Amino acid sequence: MNMKYAGITGAGTGLGAELAKTYAKDGYYVYLIGRTEDRLMLVQREIEEKGGSAEVVICDITEPISVNESIEQLKQLDVFINNAGIGIFGPVTEMDSPDVTQILNTNIKGTIYMTQAVIPLVEKQGGRILNIISTAGLRGKVNESVYCASKFAQRGFTESLQKEYDDSKVSFTAVYMGGMNTPFWENSDHVSDPSRLKNPSIVAEEIKAQDDGRAEIHIEK
Repeated sequence: MNMKYAGITGAGTGLGAELAKTYAKDGYYVYLIGRTEDRLMLVQREIEEKGGSAEVVICDITEPISVNESIEQLKQLDVFINNAGIGIFGPVTEMDSPDVTQILNTNIKGTIYMTQAVIPLVEKQGGRILNIISTAGLRGKVNESVYCASKFAQRGFTESLQKEYDDSKVSFTAVYMGGMNTPFWENSDHVSDPSRLKNPSIVAEEIKAQDDGRAEIHIEK
């Protein structure tokens, strides 16, 4: 049986780490893509201790040069998951320029740059690209204007690629789910009690179970 390969951005914490463990458990060789080496190495160790295979790939998804250099390290991709994302929340008049730039660079440009770079590898395998969008890409929310703007952009990007690559061997899936109990909320008081939110390991399992090339995956609360 040929080894399958999955690449996941933002794989050091939260949903990305859980997705990595879930795909590794299913026999995938997982490329753990992110900026923070020590966190990625912890996930790698956890995967390897359970008999799986993973490799750390350092990458700043907001920098095209870093993206291209990191993708050159990957020899094959059957599944690629654009998971990395940030959220900064508050009234629109209090969102300063660096915050806006950071959100748009990571959530929009990062997704676009990574997708551009991996399409040839994924298409070669007849594989799948999943974009983790969240319900913020489906409807507006109070104090999430810029975050929602970035997620609506991801949605438009994904839906456009579904049309652009309609006759190709690569498929694109938009993944929509609500908030999860992850470090995403650590520096924010936007969610008062993250522990009430869904466990990311459960969400990762649900995403993996539905990852069959369908256009959309919706994870209920």
